[in-house]
Amino acid sequence: MRLFQQIVTDHGPMVLRVCRAVLGPQDAEDAWSETFLSAMRAYPDLPSGSNVEAWLVTIAHRKAIDVTRAAARRPTPVDELPEPPSRTGRPEDWDGDLWSALKALPARQRQAVAYHYLAGLPYKEIAALCGGSTDAARRAAADGIKTLRKTYPGPIDQRGVAR
Repeated sequence: MRLFQQIVTDHGPMVLRVCRAVLGPQDAEDAWSETFLSAMRAYPDLPSGSNVEAWLVTIAHRKAIDVTRAAARRPTPVDELPEPPSRTGRPEDWDGDLWSALKALPARQRQAVAYHYLAGLPYKEIAALCGGSTDAARRAAADGIKTLRKTYPGPIDQRGVAR
């Protein structure tokens, strides 16, 4: 262990400079720490006479790749959303008024409308999901569509689905 401490003392500043040059100052110290943790684990298996500096730079390089990949997977904060979600799954078709109208419906009506008109489930399956009878599910969907026709300003097709 004493030998490894000497390796950190001798090569630590160089590895930190490499990490800073590759990753920038924010991520460099974490990559440096990860480099030496990995090196400490692998040190007992390092063949004698190996180029320790090159070995450490190789580990630092791999840690820098890990940090870069991890950063690419993290969401990037933005000031405002580029587009709101849509009613059809396509971002260009979002209609916030539809959600407002649906949200105003009682829960059973909203569920019946969504399950029948959007998911295509038969009333028997809606009744099994929500509880109650098939007729109650049909009535809840009909009442929900009737209310939407009055309160939703957007176009609704012959099946009662907002377009």
